[in-house]
Amino acid sequence: MHNRSQYIYEVADLYYMQGLTMETIAARYQVSRASISRLLKDARAEGIVRISLNAEFRPKDNLAQKIMDRYKVRAQVVSVNASASPITRMQKVARVAAEVFDSCIVEGSVAGIAWGSTVTEVAKYLKKRLLKDVTVVQLNGAGNAHHTGIPYSGTILGSVAETYGAQMIHFPVPAFFDFAATKQAMWCERSIAGVLAVQKTVDVALFGIGAFGGAIPSHVYNGGYFDADELKKMRAQGVVGDICTLLLREDGTYADLDINARATGPTPAELAKIPRRVCAASGDHRVKALRGALRTGAITDLVVDAQLAHLLLEV
Repeated sequence: MHNRSQYIYEVADLYYMQGLTMETIAARYQVSRASISRLLKDARAEGIVRISLNAEFRPKDNLAQKIMDRYKVRAQVVSVNASASPITRMQKVARVAAEVFDSCIVEGSVAGIAWGSTVTEVAKYLKKRLLKDVTVVQLNGAGNAHHTGIPYSGTILGSVAETYGAQMIHFPVPAFFDFAATKQAMWCERSIAGVLAVQKTVDVALFGIGAFGGAIPSHVYNGGYFDADELKKMRAQGVVGDICTLLLREDGTYADLDINARATGPTPAELAKIPRRVCAASGDHRVKALRGALRTGAITDLVVDAQLAHLLLEV
């Protein structure tokens, strides 16, 4: 008798891939039909078989179509009760975003992950599916003057990598350097240049949108990355939030912001070179930052809650 996993795999292959009935399979192995049914159930529970719907074929409502027409993105609008808590809104968006992101991952994929509160939730809803030659690379640094950021970013990256049995590549730099010259020097270091080279091969990116305020604050603005004076200056310059820790205005401009010369995340222009860029966002406070991110062209696939979707279309 083969080991149990091989046995389950063979039964699942006969049923799902070769189209044999449970009765035929049961006769082949000289067991009961009920035994085959239990094995197929175990195959799904243990991740040997993964049954899913391609999120790209999810029926589009009128609201999603309007966003698609205006911003030229694939859009999924998640219906959430108006009285739902902020965390419930985020979780519902994260569940759908996990489906969209997962539908992009195939053998050989290189996935770029930008840490954040929403991406943390998305990672929780990814269902284990071991694939060959998948790489998961961190897109933006996470450290600051108070902590390395590794436990936070590493947990997210590790969760996604474990889902696919992927190679995991950290990006061991701060989210923002103190000096632009330091960043330029670090980008020449072989250890960092190697990560940057992998980032350039990413074919699927996953990220959220950072913004000021909100019931669930963006980690960039409450994690010790900026002091009060820096936050005040950013607001005076019209900054409304960030995408992959790259700060931006509501009109989508970002290149003239001096702090971005110290940021370690990819620019929207660099993100735009990645074939699929999945963005998940929830919460009304993110509307200006999300609008700015959409205007940069950095997003190809947007998953958003209905209330935020309505706000996106108000102007």
